[in-house]
Amino acid sequence: MQLAKSFFLELERESKNTRKMLTAVPEDKFSWQPHAKSMSLMRLAAHIAEIPGMFVTHALASDSLDFATFNFQPKEVKSSGELLEFYDETLQPALEALKAASEDDLMKHWVMRQGEIELVNLPKFAIIRSLCLNHIVHHRGQLSVYLRLLDVPVPGMYGPSADEAF
Repeated sequence: MQLAKSFFLELERESKNTRKMLTAVPEDKFSWQPHAKSMSLMRLAAHIAEIPGMFVTHALASDSLDFATFNFQPKEVKSSGELLEFYDETLQPALEALKAASEDDLMKHWVMRQGEIELVNLPKFAIIRSLCLNHIVHHRGQLSVYLRLLDVPVPGMYGPSADEAF
């Protein structure tokens, strides 16, 4: 199986779990954070939603991202509906980019930097694996802890959660 197709299928499958987790985020708790050094619930959820756009769509369309010149503005969502719309806005182009990607595209290197400081320099397939797919799973786990601390039922990801019937 082609690597791009494999990533497409995985992102498509994982997007269902991501959507379940984002749907569970209560908008009346958007400003809550478990610790002063932690992201707010809204910022964490919006970050999860923005990952496909940053690390699939952008990586496949370019050779680098320089935070010194890229005007990155974290998305501020004001409602649960806006959060899910934002996720769809980043997910769909990422899936389309993977559909169109060739094996050669995935072998090219992509660099993330902050001016002269190189933060990441990896083949695009590794960017998709680590900075998109693994990154989303990592932050979904973090989000599940936020939900648990807020006593919000946690949706199951790979089977039922403790809040769902077996």
